[in-house]
Amino acid sequence: MTGRDDRIPVVLAAGQSIERQAVVSGLELATRAGREALELVPGVRPRIEWVSVVNILSNVGPAPATELARRLGLSPRRTEVTTIGGNSPQWLLNRAAEAIAAGELDAALVVGAEAQRSARASPAARDGRDRSRPKVSTNAGTPVAGTPVAGTPVADPTIGDDRAGIGPAEMNAALLAPVHVYALFESVIAHRAGRTPAEHRAALGELMTRFTQVAAKHRYAWFPEERSALELSEPGPDNRLVTEPYPKRMCAVLNVDQGAAVVVTSLATARAAGCSERAVFVWSGAEANDVWFPSARPDLGTSPGLRAAATSALEAAGVGVDDVGAFDLYSCFPCAVEMAIDALGLAADDPRGLTVTGGLPYFGGPGNDYSLHAIATITDRIRDQDGLGLVNALGWYVTKHSVGVYGATPPPRGWRAGDTSAAQRAIDTSVLEVASHAEGVAEVIASTVAYDPRGGVSAAPVIARLDDGRQIAAAAADDELAPLAGRSLVGLRVHVSGNPPRYRLTA
Repeated sequence: MTGRDDRIPVVLAAGQSIERQAVVSGLELATRAGREALELVPGVRPRIEWVSVVNILSNVGPAPATELARRLGLSPRRTEVTTIGGNSPQWLLNRAAEAIAAGELDAALVVGAEAQRSARASPAARDGRDRSRPKVSTNAGTPVAGTPVAGTPVADPTIGDDRAGIGPAEMNAALLAPVHVYALFESVIAHRAGRTPAEHRAALGELMTRFTQVAAKHRYAWFPEERSALELSEPGPDNRLVTEPYPKRMCAVLNVDQGAAVVVTSLATARAAGCSERAVFVWSGAEANDVWFPSARPDLGTSPGLRAAATSALEAAGVGVDDVGAFDLYSCFPCAVEMAIDALGLAADDPRGLTVTGGLPYFGGPGNDYSLHAIATITDRIRDQDGLGLVNALGWYVTKHSVGVYGATPPPRGWRAGDTSAAQRAIDTSVLEVASHAEGVAEVIASTVAYDPRGGVSAAPVIARLDDGRQIAAAAADDELAPLAGRSLVGLRVHVSGNPPRYRLTA
């Protein structure tokens, strides 16, 4: 292959890191992963032009990409860091692939990490002082080449959509934590299936036990142990109910120390560096957003944005879902998996599996960086086993979506970006009006019950539809909380009043 084929984007190497004992920083984990990836393709090191870092929640200073490049001995012409969003790793890969295909880039290093375990384990956290600034190991390694930058670096440019994930309506109903919002989505799926929260929880155990089977075999998994469906779904002292229907073992685990890195180049650069035999080809990618605020979505149990991104990525690659040999579906909570299954037309027990890592509750959920581990794992698998792989990544509350298709052979059409513009316009025009307050009866379309560590009901937020078609997010009146334990209110009518809105069960 020559000429235009030289501009095909390829993933040449990946690295992953994990720390279970020492107190480390996110930058140290990123450095370890980046070094591992670069050592596999030493000829690419001097050719790296972009260093892109996925947003790191733990404290890493104003210029993590610049500092990472210094530690790795790189001299990129661009350093950058993303906004918050679990879609970011796949979005960065798609963005780099587009630039490579257009002749604007030859080689990039995409890196991410999270050190929340260390942040909590640091001496400052243990004695109640600053949890965001852990005392870290200084064994970050010596740069292979280049000169350390003196003084405090200028902040790295921030890229990506920086809109907040929730709006005033969600805040008024205390819908702040992902575990509350995702549980609302789950209630819609359960209602359609005709299941009580307990019945649905048992079904989710059957779905997620397959994820633990994968995590049990993954070198970098935080919980490398297989769990039965009952162990996942049955509430108990070490698996308390968090929000209906989710016990602890169905929730993403942020308290991890993990890092990942991926080297992406043009095929020409891979040849020049003498490592084209390692090439895994980036076939296509696509992005789309759902209606931004959950309270304004017409259907909280499906994801038109994910469907648009996945469909267009497959169409751009010229393949169908049956041609894909491996998937990694974003899995912060089970409903994200269920929505992806629906969007892609898969079965929950598809023999190809739904994850290559084990998912965020079992492999680990390192902040915004999880999907970079999925990309690292799926490209390593393709390199060893051939075939095609698909990764879907999402940010906020099933809001921002990015999908990528990878293959062992060159894409017949070359790299293609999927066109989601028509689908995005349809999504954007489906936004429902959300009331800030109301007085009257509304039908609940999504609900959950949140529990405190002792098992008491602490909140029971709903999203409901008023008779005039507007939607409203509301919290339960305080004296209504206790009787709501174990219940789904979807389909019931409640009386809403006040500002911020509160609801009561109607007779």
